[in-house]
Amino acid sequence: MTDPTSPASSPRPSTGAIRTIGSNPATAPIVLHPGDAIPTRRRVLYVILLGALTALGPFTIDLYLPAFPVLQEDFNTTKAAIQLTLSGTMIGFAIGQLVVGPLSDKVGRRVPLIAVTALHVLASTAAALAPNLELLSVTRVFMGIGAAAGGVVAMAIVRDLFGGRRLVIMLSRLALVSGAAPVIAPLTGSALLTVMPWRGIFYVLAAYGAVMLVCAVVFIPETLPKERRGGVVGTMTMGQRYKSVLTDRVYIGVLIIGGMTFSGLFSYLAASPFLFQETYGLNAQQYGLLFAVNSLGLVVAVQVSARLAARFGPQWVLAWSTGALLFFGTSIIVADLLGLGLWGTVVTLSLFMVSCGFTFPNVQVLALDRHPAAAGTAASLIGAANFGVAAIISPLAEAVTHSGETTATSMASVMVGCAVVGVLALWLIVRPRAVGMLNP
Repeated sequence: MTDPTSPASSPRPSTGAIRTIGSNPATAPIVLHPGDAIPTRRRVLYVILLGALTALGPFTIDLYLPAFPVLQEDFNTTKAAIQLTLSGTMIGFAIGQLVVGPLSDKVGRRVPLIAVTALHVLASTAAALAPNLELLSVTRVFMGIGAAAGGVVAMAIVRDLFGGRRLVIMLSRLALVSGAAPVIAPLTGSALLTVMPWRGIFYVLAAYGAVMLVCAVVFIPETLPKERRGGVVGTMTMGQRYKSVLTDRVYIGVLIIGGMTFSGLFSYLAASPFLFQETYGLNAQQYGLLFAVNSLGLVVAVQVSARLAARFGPQWVLAWSTGALLFFGTSIIVADLLGLGLWGTVVTLSLFMVSCGFTFPNVQVLALDRHPAAAGTAASLIGAANFGVAAIISPLAEAVTHSGETTATSMASVMVGCAVVGVLALWLIVRPRAVGMLNP
Protein backbone atom coordinates (compact mmCIF):
# COMPACT_ATOMS: atom_id res chain seq x y z
CA MET A 1 0.00 0.00 0.00
CA THR A 2 1.35 3.44 -0.89
CA ASP A 3 2.26 5.59 2.09
CA PRO A 4 0.07 8.72 1.95
CA THR A 5 2.81 10.69 3.66
CA SER A 6 5.36 10.05 0.92
CA PRO A 7 6.14 12.94 -1.46
CA ALA A 8 4.48 11.15 -4.35
CA SER A 9 1.13 10.62 -2.72
CA SER A 10 0.77 13.16 0.08
CA PRO A 11 -1.91 15.80 -0.28
CA ARG A 12 -0.12 19.11 -0.08
CA PRO A 13 -1.11 21.29 2.87
CA SER A 14 -3.00 24.38 1.88
CA THR A 15 -4.95 27.15 3.43
CA GLY A 16 -8.22 25.43 2.51
CA ALA A 17 -9.66 21.95 2.34
CA ILE A 18 -8.50 19.52 -0.36
CA ARG A 19 -10.06 16.34 -1.71
CA THR A 20 -8.52 12.92 -2.18
CA ILE A 21 -6.78 12.46 -5.52
CA GLY A 22 -8.65 10.63 -8.27
CA SER A 23 -12.04 10.83 -6.62
CA ASN A 24 -15.33 12.34 -7.66
CA PRO A 25 -15.16 15.97 -6.47
CA ALA A 26 -18.85 15.90 -5.66
CA THR A 27 -18.60 12.93 -3.28
CA ALA A 28 -14.96 12.82 -2.15
CA PRO A 29 -14.32 13.38 1.55
CA ILE A 30 -12.66 16.67 2.42
CA VAL A 31 -9.09 16.28 3.67
CA LEU A 32 -7.92 19.26 5.71
CA HIS A 33 -4.50 17.81 6.62
CA PRO A 34 -2.22 15.13 5.09
CA GLY A 35 -2.79 12.78 8.04
CA ASP A 36 -6.54 12.65 7.36
CA ALA A 37 -5.82 10.37 4.37
CA ILE A 38 -3.63 7.90 6.31
CA PRO A 39 -5.20 4.44 6.82
CA THR A 40 -6.02 3.55 10.40
CA ARG A 41 -3.47 0.74 10.68
CA ARG A 42 -0.62 2.93 9.51
CA ARG A 43 -1.78 5.70 11.83
CA VAL A 44 -1.60 3.26 14.74
CA LEU A 45 1.92 2.27 13.66
CA TYR A 46 2.99 5.91 13.66
CA VAL A 47 1.50 6.44 17.12
CA ILE A 48 3.42 3.45 18.51
CA LEU A 49 6.75 4.35 16.88
CA LEU A 50 6.57 8.08 17.58
CA GLY A 51 5.39 7.37 21.13
CA ALA A 52 8.34 5.02 21.66
CA LEU A 53 10.71 7.67 20.31
CA THR A 54 9.23 10.24 22.66
CA ALA A 55 9.51 7.73 25.53
CA LEU A 56 13.27 7.45 24.94
CA GLY A 57 13.61 10.73 26.84
CA PRO A 58 11.68 9.67 29.98
CA PHE A 59 13.47 6.30 29.94
CA THR A 60 16.82 8.09 29.78
CA ILE A 61 15.80 10.01 32.91
CA ASP A 62 13.79 7.51 34.94
CA LEU A 63 15.51 4.18 34.33
CA TYR A 64 18.46 4.98 36.58
CA LEU A 65 16.60 6.85 39.35
CA PRO A 66 16.41 3.77 41.63
CA ALA A 67 20.22 3.52 41.36
CA PHE A 68 20.88 6.95 42.92
CA PRO A 69 21.78 5.62 46.39
CA VAL A 70 23.94 2.92 44.77
CA LEU A 71 25.74 5.52 42.65
CA GLN A 72 26.32 7.69 45.71
CA GLU A 73 27.91 4.77 47.54
CA ASP A 74 29.90 3.52 44.54
CA PHE A 75 31.44 6.91 43.78
CA ASN A 76 31.69 7.86 47.48
CA THR A 77 30.11 11.27 46.85
CA THR A 78 27.18 13.43 47.91
CA LYS A 79 23.50 13.50 46.98
CA ALA A 80 24.05 16.83 45.27
CA ALA A 81 26.75 15.39 43.01
CA ILE A 82 24.51 12.49 41.96
CA GLN A 83 21.58 14.83 41.30
CA LEU A 84 23.85 16.90 39.05
CA THR A 85 24.06 13.93 36.66
CA LEU A 86 20.30 14.33 36.28
CA SER A 87 20.70 18.08 35.78
CA GLY A 88 23.29 17.35 33.09
CA THR A 89 20.74 15.21 31.28
CA MET A 90 18.21 18.06 31.43
CA ILE A 91 20.76 20.51 30.02
CA GLY A 92 21.46 18.06 27.19
CA PHE A 93 17.74 17.79 26.46
CA ALA A 94 17.44 21.56 26.31
CA ILE A 95 20.45 22.02 24.01
CA GLY A 96 19.43 19.13 21.78
CA GLN A 97 15.90 20.36 21.28
CA LEU A 98 17.00 23.93 20.53
CA VAL A 99 19.21 22.56 17.76
CA VAL A 100 17.14 19.65 16.46
CA GLY A 101 13.79 21.45 16.26
CA PRO A 102 14.80 24.35 13.98
CA LEU A 103 17.11 22.02 12.03
CA SER A 104 14.18 19.70 11.31
CA ASP A 105 12.21 22.69 9.98
CA LYS A 106 15.07 23.45 7.60
CA VAL A 107 16.28 20.04 6.33
CA GLY A 108 13.34 17.74 7.10
CA ARG A 109 12.51 15.40 9.97
CA ARG A 110 14.36 12.17 9.17
CA VAL A 111 18.01 13.25 9.01
CA PRO A 112 18.13 15.03 12.41
CA LEU A 113 16.12 12.20 14.00
CA ILE A 114 18.47 9.50 12.76
CA ALA A 115 21.70 11.39 13.49
CA VAL A 116 20.84 12.42 17.04
CA THR A 117 19.37 9.03 18.00
CA ALA A 118 22.67 7.47 16.91
CA LEU A 119 24.42 9.92 19.27
CA HIS A 120 22.22 8.61 22.11
CA VAL A 121 23.40 5.05 21.47
CA LEU A 122 27.07 6.08 21.58
CA ALA A 123 26.64 8.26 24.68
CA SER A 124 24.75 5.52 26.56
CA THR A 125 27.55 3.06 25.85
CA ALA A 126 30.12 5.61 27.06
CA ALA A 127 28.10 6.17 30.27
CA ALA A 128 28.20 2.44 30.99
CA LEU A 129 31.99 2.54 30.72
CA ALA A 130 32.55 5.83 32.64
CA PRO A 131 35.31 5.32 35.25
CA ASN A 132 34.35 8.31 37.41
CA LEU A 133 31.46 10.63 38.20
CA GLU A 134 32.83 13.49 36.11
CA LEU A 135 32.86 11.47 32.91
CA LEU A 136 29.46 10.00 33.75
CA SER A 137 28.07 13.54 34.06
CA VAL A 138 29.50 14.49 30.65
CA THR A 139 28.06 11.41 28.96
CA ARG A 140 24.68 12.14 30.53
CA VAL A 141 24.68 15.54 28.81
CA PHE A 142 25.22 13.85 25.45
CA MET A 143 22.57 11.23 26.26
CA GLY A 144 20.17 14.12 26.82
CA ILE A 145 21.12 15.68 23.50
CA GLY A 146 20.61 12.33 21.78
CA ALA A 147 17.22 11.63 23.36
CA ALA A 148 16.02 15.15 22.51
CA ALA A 149 15.38 14.26 18.87
CA GLY A 150 12.70 11.70 19.65
CA GLY A 151 10.38 14.07 21.48
CA VAL A 152 10.76 17.20 19.38
CA VAL A 153 10.71 15.50 15.97
CA ALA A 154 7.80 13.24 16.94
CA MET A 155 5.68 16.26 17.90
CA ALA A 156 6.71 18.07 14.69
CA ILE A 157 5.78 15.02 12.57
CA VAL A 158 2.36 14.87 14.22
CA ARG A 159 1.86 18.58 13.51
CA ASP A 160 2.95 18.04 9.88
CA LEU A 161 0.19 15.49 9.47
CA PHE A 162 -2.65 16.76 11.68
CA GLY A 163 -4.27 19.93 12.98
CA GLY A 164 -7.09 21.18 15.18
CA ARG A 165 -9.04 18.66 17.25
CA ARG A 166 -7.40 15.68 15.54
CA LEU A 167 -4.06 17.12 16.65
CA VAL A 168 -5.34 17.00 20.24
CA ILE A 169 -6.36 13.36 19.81
CA MET A 170 -3.09 12.31 18.16
CA LEU A 171 -0.94 14.04 20.78
CA SER A 172 -2.94 12.36 23.54
CA ARG A 173 -2.47 8.95 21.91
CA LEU A 174 1.22 9.67 21.51
CA ALA A 175 1.34 10.57 25.19
CA LEU A 176 -0.47 7.32 26.06
CA VAL A 177 2.39 5.33 24.55
CA SER A 178 5.17 7.58 25.82
CA GLY A 179 3.40 7.99 29.15
CA ALA A 180 3.99 4.33 29.88
CA ALA A 181 7.69 5.18 30.24
CA PRO A 182 7.45 6.77 33.71
CA VAL A 183 5.49 3.69 34.82
CA ILE A 184 7.73 1.05 33.27
CA ALA A 185 11.15 2.72 33.62
CA PRO A 186 11.56 2.76 37.43
CA LEU A 187 10.15 -0.76 37.71
CA THR A 188 12.55 -1.92 35.02
CA GLY A 189 15.46 -0.06 36.62
CA SER A 190 14.70 -1.61 40.00
CA ALA A 191 14.48 -5.08 38.46
CA LEU A 192 17.71 -4.58 36.53
CA LEU A 193 19.54 -3.67 39.74
CA THR A 194 18.72 -7.10 41.14
CA VAL A 195 20.51 -8.89 38.27
CA MET A 196 23.23 -6.47 37.16
CA PRO A 197 25.30 -3.52 38.41
CA TRP A 198 24.12 0.02 37.68
CA ARG A 199 26.26 0.16 34.54
CA GLY A 200 23.99 -2.41 32.94
CA ILE A 201 21.18 0.14 32.97
CA PHE A 202 23.09 2.27 30.47
CA TYR A 203 23.72 -0.73 28.21
CA VAL A 204 19.95 -1.30 28.21
CA LEU A 205 19.41 2.36 27.22
CA ALA A 206 21.94 1.93 24.40
CA ALA A 207 20.01 -1.10 23.14
CA TYR A 208 16.71 0.82 23.32
CA GLY A 209 18.24 3.67 21.34
CA ALA A 210 19.57 1.23 18.74
CA VAL A 211 16.10 -0.28 18.23
CA MET A 212 14.61 3.20 17.80
CA LEU A 213 17.35 4.07 15.33
CA VAL A 214 16.49 1.07 13.15
CA CYS A 215 12.76 1.87 13.36
CA ALA A 216 13.40 5.49 12.35
CA VAL A 217 15.40 4.37 9.31
CA VAL A 218 12.94 1.68 8.19
CA PHE A 219 9.45 2.85 9.13
CA ILE A 220 9.25 6.62 9.62
CA PRO A 221 8.78 8.61 6.37
CA GLU A 222 9.72 12.20 5.67
CA THR A 223 6.64 14.31 6.47
CA LEU A 224 7.98 17.76 5.60
CA PRO A 225 8.02 18.31 1.81
CA LYS A 226 10.94 20.30 0.40
CA GLU A 227 8.75 23.26 -0.54
CA ARG A 228 7.67 23.67 3.10
CA ARG A 229 11.16 23.56 4.63
CA GLY A 230 12.12 26.87 6.15
CA GLY A 231 8.56 28.17 6.10
CA VAL A 232 5.36 28.22 4.08
CA VAL A 233 7.16 29.58 1.01
CA GLY A 234 10.57 28.11 1.85
CA THR A 235 12.26 31.42 2.67
CA MET A 236 11.83 31.72 6.45
CA THR A 237 15.19 31.83 8.25
CA MET A 238 15.88 30.31 11.65
CA GLY A 239 15.74 33.76 13.20
CA GLN A 240 12.37 34.43 11.62
CA ARG A 241 11.01 31.11 12.89
CA TYR A 242 12.10 31.95 16.42
CA LYS A 243 10.66 35.43 16.07
CA SER A 244 7.32 34.07 14.86
CA VAL A 245 6.83 32.00 18.01
CA LEU A 246 8.52 34.29 20.53
CA THR A 247 6.36 37.26 19.56
CA ASP A 248 3.19 35.25 20.22
CA ARG A 249 1.85 36.20 23.67
CA VAL A 250 -0.09 32.96 24.11
CA TYR A 251 2.93 30.88 23.13
CA ILE A 252 5.14 32.69 25.66
CA GLY A 253 2.55 32.07 28.37
CA VAL A 254 2.26 28.34 27.73
CA LEU A 255 6.06 28.15 27.43
CA ILE A 256 6.29 29.43 31.01
CA ILE A 257 3.51 27.13 32.20
CA GLY A 258 5.17 24.09 30.65
CA GLY A 259 8.57 24.98 32.10
CA MET A 260 7.18 25.55 35.58
CA THR A 261 5.09 22.38 35.55
CA PHE A 262 8.02 20.26 34.45
CA SER A 263 10.27 21.93 37.03
CA GLY A 264 7.81 21.01 39.76
CA LEU A 265 7.79 17.44 38.45
CA PHE A 266 11.58 17.47 38.26
CA SER A 267 11.78 18.42 41.93
CA TYR A 268 9.96 15.15 42.59
CA LEU A 269 12.24 13.19 40.22
CA ALA A 270 15.41 14.51 41.88
CA ALA A 271 14.30 14.23 45.50
CA SER A 272 12.08 11.12 45.51
CA PRO A 273 14.85 8.45 45.42
CA PHE A 274 16.29 9.84 48.64
CA LEU A 275 12.92 10.76 50.18
CA PHE A 276 11.35 7.33 49.78
CA GLN A 277 14.45 5.13 50.13
CA GLU A 278 16.25 6.95 52.93
CA THR A 279 13.65 9.01 54.80
CA TYR A 280 10.78 6.49 54.49
CA GLY A 281 12.98 3.36 54.34
CA LEU A 282 11.78 1.75 51.08
CA ASN A 283 14.11 -0.47 49.06
CA ALA A 284 14.83 0.07 45.35
CA GLN A 285 12.08 -2.32 44.24
CA GLN A 286 9.45 -0.77 46.52
CA TYR A 287 10.46 2.70 45.33
CA GLY A 288 10.14 1.61 41.69
CA LEU A 289 6.65 0.24 42.31
CA LEU A 290 5.57 3.39 44.15
CA PHE A 291 6.96 5.59 41.38
CA ALA A 292 5.06 3.55 38.79
CA VAL A 293 1.75 3.80 40.66
CA ASN A 294 2.17 7.58 40.97
CA SER A 295 2.87 7.80 37.24
CA LEU A 296 -0.30 5.90 36.31
CA GLY A 297 -2.40 8.88 37.35
CA LEU A 298 -0.44 11.10 34.98
CA VAL A 299 -1.02 8.72 32.06
CA VAL A 300 -4.77 8.48 32.69
CA ALA A 301 -5.07 12.25 33.08
CA VAL A 302 -3.42 12.84 29.70
CA GLN A 303 -6.11 10.79 27.98
CA VAL A 304 -9.01 12.41 29.82
CA SER A 305 -7.46 15.80 29.13
CA ALA A 306 -7.70 15.27 25.35
CA ARG A 307 -11.48 14.83 25.51
CA LEU A 308 -11.91 17.85 27.75
CA ALA A 309 -9.68 20.03 25.56
CA ALA A 310 -11.58 19.10 22.40
CA ARG A 311 -14.86 20.02 24.07
CA PHE A 312 -14.03 23.05 26.22
CA GLY A 313 -10.70 24.29 24.84
CA PRO A 314 -7.16 23.58 26.12
CA GLN A 315 -6.91 26.99 27.82
CA TRP A 316 -9.80 26.13 30.17
CA VAL A 317 -8.33 22.75 31.04
CA LEU A 318 -5.13 24.62 31.95
CA ALA A 319 -7.16 26.99 34.13
CA TRP A 320 -8.22 24.05 36.30
CA SER A 321 -5.01 22.01 36.14
CA THR A 322 -2.63 24.85 37.09
CA GLY A 323 -4.83 25.68 40.07
CA ALA A 324 -4.80 21.99 41.04
CA LEU A 325 -0.98 21.93 40.87
CA LEU A 326 -0.85 24.76 43.40
CA PHE A 327 -3.48 23.18 45.65
CA PHE A 328 -2.00 19.67 45.75
CA GLY A 329 1.58 20.93 46.03
CA THR A 330 0.50 22.84 49.12
CA SER A 331 -1.34 19.74 50.35
CA ILE A 332 1.92 17.74 50.33
CA ILE A 333 3.42 20.26 52.74
CA VAL A 334 0.33 20.27 54.95
CA ALA A 335 0.27 16.46 55.09
CA ASP A 336 3.95 16.40 56.06
CA LEU A 337 3.55 19.06 58.77
CA LEU A 338 0.58 17.14 60.19
CA GLY A 339 2.77 14.05 60.46
CA LEU A 340 0.67 11.90 58.10
CA GLY A 341 3.81 10.00 57.05
CA LEU A 342 4.37 7.97 53.90
CA TRP A 343 0.74 7.63 52.83
CA GLY A 344 -0.04 11.29 53.40
CA THR A 345 2.80 12.12 51.00
CA VAL A 346 1.91 9.41 48.47
CA VAL A 347 -1.77 10.37 48.13
CA THR A 348 -1.21 14.12 47.73
CA LEU A 349 1.76 13.52 45.44
CA SER A 350 -0.35 11.25 43.21
CA LEU A 351 -2.93 14.02 42.82
CA PHE A 352 -0.13 16.47 41.94
CA MET A 353 0.99 14.02 39.21
CA VAL A 354 -2.57 13.80 37.88
CA SER A 355 -2.60 17.60 37.60
CA CYS A 356 0.65 17.42 35.59
CA GLY A 357 -1.08 14.97 33.25
CA PHE A 358 -3.85 17.47 32.57
CA THR A 359 -1.33 20.26 31.98
CA PHE A 360 1.37 18.94 29.63
CA PRO A 361 -0.71 17.96 26.54
CA ASN A 362 -2.66 21.22 26.59
CA VAL A 363 0.56 23.22 26.67
CA GLN A 364 1.69 21.30 23.57
CA VAL A 365 -1.63 21.74 21.76
CA LEU A 366 -1.83 25.51 22.31
CA ALA A 367 1.80 25.89 21.21
CA LEU A 368 1.76 23.70 18.09
CA ASP A 369 -1.72 24.50 16.78
CA ARG A 370 -0.78 28.18 16.47
CA HIS A 371 2.47 27.61 14.54
CA PRO A 372 2.15 24.96 11.81
CA ALA A 373 4.86 26.60 9.65
CA ALA A 374 7.42 26.41 12.48
CA ALA A 375 6.30 23.23 14.25
CA GLY A 376 9.84 21.99 14.89
CA THR A 377 10.93 25.31 16.35
CA ALA A 378 7.80 25.60 18.49
CA ALA A 379 8.20 22.04 19.79
CA SER A 380 11.91 22.52 20.47
CA LEU A 381 11.37 25.67 22.54
CA ILE A 382 8.69 23.94 24.62
CA GLY A 383 11.04 21.02 25.29
CA ALA A 384 14.03 23.26 25.95
CA ALA A 385 12.02 25.36 28.39
CA ASN A 386 10.86 22.24 30.22
CA PHE A 387 14.28 20.68 30.64
CA GLY A 388 16.38 23.84 30.73
CA VAL A 389 14.37 25.57 33.45
CA ALA A 390 14.24 22.31 35.42
CA ALA A 391 18.04 22.04 35.24
CA ILE A 392 18.38 25.62 36.52
CA ILE A 393 15.91 25.06 39.35
CA SER A 394 17.59 21.81 40.41
CA PRO A 395 20.28 23.56 42.49
CA LEU A 396 17.50 25.45 44.26
CA ALA A 397 15.80 22.17 45.13
CA GLU A 398 19.08 20.79 46.41
CA ALA A 399 19.77 23.97 48.43
CA VAL A 400 16.46 23.49 50.23
CA THR A 401 17.45 19.96 51.28
CA HIS A 402 21.22 20.34 51.55
CA SER A 403 21.26 21.20 55.24
CA GLY A 404 19.67 17.93 56.32
CA GLU A 405 17.37 15.02 55.55
CA THR A 406 15.23 15.16 52.42
CA THR A 407 11.62 15.72 53.48
CA ALA A 408 8.30 15.97 51.69
CA THR A 409 8.12 19.64 52.70
CA SER A 410 11.52 20.49 51.19
CA MET A 411 10.55 18.73 47.96
CA ALA A 412 7.08 20.28 47.73
CA SER A 413 8.29 23.81 48.48
CA VAL A 414 9.84 23.95 45.02
CA MET A 415 6.66 22.46 43.50
CA VAL A 416 4.51 25.16 45.07
CA GLY A 417 6.81 27.96 43.93
CA CYS A 418 6.71 26.67 40.35
CA ALA A 419 2.92 26.29 40.47
CA VAL A 420 2.48 29.91 41.58
CA VAL A 421 4.48 31.13 38.57
CA GLY A 422 2.44 28.88 36.26
CA VAL A 423 -0.88 30.21 37.56
CA LEU A 424 0.28 33.80 37.12
CA ALA A 425 1.50 33.09 33.59
CA LEU A 426 -1.89 31.64 32.62
CA TRP A 427 -4.02 34.53 33.85
CA LEU A 428 -1.65 37.44 33.16
CA ILE A 429 -0.03 36.33 29.86
CA VAL A 430 -2.13 33.63 28.16
CA ARG A 431 -5.47 35.14 29.33
CA PRO A 432 -7.83 32.21 28.62
CA ARG A 433 -10.76 34.42 27.66
CA ALA A 434 -8.73 35.92 24.82
CA VAL A 435 -7.74 32.56 23.31
CA GLY A 436 -9.98 31.41 20.47
CA MET A 437 -11.08 27.92 19.51
CA LEU A 438 -8.68 25.43 17.95
CA ASN A 439 -8.03 25.67 14.22
CA PRO A 440 -10.03 23.13 12.14
